[in-house]
Amino acid sequence: MIHIDEAAVRAHLPMGKAVDLLEAAFDDWRAGRAFNQPRRRMAMPSGAVLHALAGYNEKYFGTKVYATHAKHGAWFHFLLYDAATARPLALLEANWLGQIRTGAASGLATRRLAVAGPVTVAVLGSGFQAKGQLDAVRAVREVSRVLVWSRKRENAEAFAAEMGAEVAETADAAVREADVVVTATFAKDPLFDAASVRPGTHVNAAGSNAAGRRELPGALLARASAIVADSIEQARMEAGDLLLGLDEAGWGRVEELRDGRVRQNAEEITVFKSVGLGLEDVAVAGWVYESLCGRGLENV
Repeated sequence: MIHIDEAAVRAHLPMGKAVDLLEAAFDDWRAGRAFNQPRRRMAMPSGAVLHALAGYNEKYFGTKVYATHAKHGAWFHFLLYDAATARPLALLEANWLGQIRTGAASGLATRRLAVAGPVTVAVLGSGFQAKGQLDAVRAVREVSRVLVWSRKRENAEAFAAEMGAEVAETADAAVREADVVVTATFAKDPLFDAASVRPGTHVNAAGSNAAGRRELPGALLARASAIVADSIEQARMEAGDLLLGLDEAGWGRVEELRDGRVRQNAEEITVFKSVGLGLEDVAVAGWVYESLCGRGLENV
């Protein structure tokens, strides 16, 4: 088993390639050649939480295990196995792996559901996931303008300087200008008014994967022509945006990314709700492993 560190993951997993890998993974899932095991969590009395999620394709299977504590941080690792023999192949440090594959899922949704570029992007949030989300949109669309909003203006200003964006005064002000909206925050309540979303807008909601938190207003889901999740099964467990914004009839409108939904016209509003899947980790971890093993490396 080789060890693959964060630097190696970042060097061997460009965002554009990750989007293509996830497209192939979701196609395989639709065809029955892959599957996903939803995330499970175990909370400790100390406030620490253990998270685990897994997936399989015809070449590899694996599981991501990570530990988080609100006061102390988060640590991510992924174990990759050979699907034919169950032989352990690699232990990957998985912070960058997670950021890139989470962005890539939204990149794939943007490729299929956003209007053709050039586009204006509104980014709500200014952390590392927000950066990955913007990188993914840039991988699949020409981006002419980026507006960023964060609850702390100094964070928005730092993001803008690094990522080539403008700081918006409010979330609604950013959304009103956007063709693509990205949400990547820890918000518990909706970030903007549904009326701020223009016809033709695509929304990538990637921040919340907890049942009691949401970034999107329920009225936006009512307006949307398409609501797409990476996994309905997992979304029903932890996608607060959908759990708090849809009744049971509304859930009947939700499609999955593997279904291949594409934009139908220039005016429809589309929403992608991302919670992050083990299958996505398998797809990108397998690529990184192959990139390194082709060079005969035993420890990276």
